[in-house]
Amino acid sequence: MKITNIIIFFIIALCVLFTIFQINGQEFLSSGSKSLIAPLFTALYFLNVTQRSRYFSLFLILFSIAEISTVFEYFKIDWSQEYLDAYYIIGNSVYILAYFFLILEVLKTINLRKVLKNYFIHVIVLLALNIYIVYVLITIVNPKFQVDSEYLIGVELVYNIIMLLLLTLALISYFYNDNRKTLLLFFGSICIVFSEVIQIAYFYIADQDLLNIAQTILFVLAFSFFYFQSKVKNKKVHFFA
Repeated sequence: MKITNIIIFFIIALCVLFTIFQINGQEFLSSGSKSLIAPLFTALYFLNVTQRSRYFSLFLILFSIAEISTVFEYFKIDWSQEYLDAYYIIGNSVYILAYFFLILEVLKTINLRKVLKNYFIHVIVLLALNIYIVYVLITIVNPKFQVDSEYLIGVELVYNIIMLLLLTLALISYFYNDNRKTLLLFFGSICIVFSEVIQIAYFYIADQDLLNIAQTILFVLAFSFFYFQSKVKNKKVHFFA
């Protein structure tokens, strides 16, 4: 319990330090502070959860690796364009793989056949909304890339699709199970997706400290919800066949 309190203290301290560094324009230190938050949540999970999920564990590990690797962005001044592209593709691919394992974790909580039978209209509406959101996000990001960067656009497209797929499945999982675990999982998913969307706005639309701080708050909330749901059992309370 003492170690848990120490880790929680460091998470809070890193959030405060991130805000201070961000406001003072020290982006390397602010990025470094944020990059340690996910690994600390991962440590909390492995310390306090005895019945661990393989998929959720892989999500936390891969996401932590991807977060730590973000600090290398500030050492790429002399990198060639090929190295920059490779760094972007590999880094985002790790995030995509992490989200993929989180999606598998969500899929464990639902029966796809029953979902399609009882929520078919909901699924169609959500898919249409996701297509529109992906289109808007790509429209925002596309002008920032080079003309010959189809691979980068492809990675960005897959990233956005899998991120929104996570949110859709988490919502359907809550509809299907209607319990505390899936509610926390949905809250975590919506927080992390909004965090990613705000981060896109910060990178490509308006370089404002408030946006970066807002997306980090949502990021911390997301991992808090993910951690809490990992300690709750998925009690089946749905009533349809």
